[in-house]
Amino acid sequence: MPEPFLKFSGKSVSILRDNIDTDQIIPSKELRSGANHNYSESLFAGWRYSNIDKRIKTPDFILNHSDNNKASFLVTGHNFGCGSSREHAVWALRDFGFRVIIAKSFGVIFYNNCIRNGILPIVFPSHESLSDNDLTKIDEYTVDLQEQEVTSLNPREVRWKFDIKPYHKQLLIEGLDPIELTLQDRGKIEAFYYKDRSNRPWLYSGKRVNSGESFR
Repeated sequence: MPEPFLKFSGKSVSILRDNIDTDQIIPSKELRSGANHNYSESLFAGWRYSNIDKRIKTPDFILNHSDNNKASFLVTGHNFGCGSSREHAVWALRDFGFRVIIAKSFGVIFYNNCIRNGILPIVFPSHESLSDNDLTKIDEYTVDLQEQEVTSLNPREVRWKFDIKPYHKQLLIEGLDPIELTLQDRGKIEAFYYKDRSNRPWLYSGKRVNSGESFR
């Protein structure tokens, strides 16, 4: 279950490229089955390593700089996370330690996968004082999800509001995925089930379900 997200501060790193797709975020050869695998070493593997199989690092790639190993905010360009729907791309970012992605725009499926996995995706504001050049110089951000506000902390303080759908906000704040959120209404769902089964028994199988027994 995702960790609840309320207020968060952290170091930022910028990869200001447009159209970074999910295959660049995690190449297909790095995919494993299931979310329990640690994908941190697979993040941007095609860029981080000159030899992926031997994990020989590319010295000039930004995530290979020792001072960026603990970055938790990623700042990037337009259409981040486009391409395939692989959820592994979000898992790799999460396992590396990123909790917030600030982009000019997102791939739709990738955006939704972020929400489900406890990563907050924020779209850049139309804020003239935040030019691309300024963003590469910002070292740290804080974000308050309840207030929907981001603050750049260093080298100067700039605040801006961001938009997020109430449904997505609730999932992140409560640390829920869509199924877990739905199951908060389990009592109402079961009450409807038993009532409907009584009113329209021909729609259900012949299995007897006793009161209090979990429905199927």
